Amino acid sequence: MQRPDLVTLGKISGIWGAHGWVRIYSYTQRKQDIFSFNPWYLMRGDSYDRVRVLQGSVHGSRLVAQLEGYADREQCRSLINTTIAVPMKMLPELKQEEYYWIQLEGLRVITVNGEDLGTVDYMIETGANDVIVVRGDRERLIPYLPGVIRQVNLGEGMIRVDWDVDF
Repeated sequence: MQRPDLVTLGKISGIWGAHGWVRIYSYTQRKQDIFSFNPWYLMRGDSYDRVRVLQGSVHGSRLVAQLEGYADREQCRSLINTTIAVPMKMLPELKQEEYYWIQLEGLRVITVNGEDLGTVDYMIETGANDVIVVRGDRERLIPYLPGVIRQVNLGEGMIRVDWDVDF
């Protein structure tokens, strides 16, 4: 379960080198932007450890980082598949009517006719446009486009869409 004030930005995918470096899999739009955030909160189970990033860099096609308190391969091995999170307040402020995906996940999706389609389970980036995956009586894939997404109301926990319930 994710603490509401933390946002997942990536995970530790492996170890790198012999001197306490880890490979990073970043979920940020530009992969190396994960290094803009410091400290990281590493999630293991239900607990988080605050860790300072000493160095982070792009090495070929990989991202690698050296973390405070992890000086050798065996210590780093214990971090494999650990989630990297940061406090939401560290994320850049967005313009009006822009949202981070995490803000949309869990919102109720209701048609302009008042029909409840379910909740946003997760988002997909397709290249052409983003898609919200809605789980309700069945799974629906709804494009995140201005003509389809009519209103996002974070306060009410709702997204209003112009979408046919049979589609």
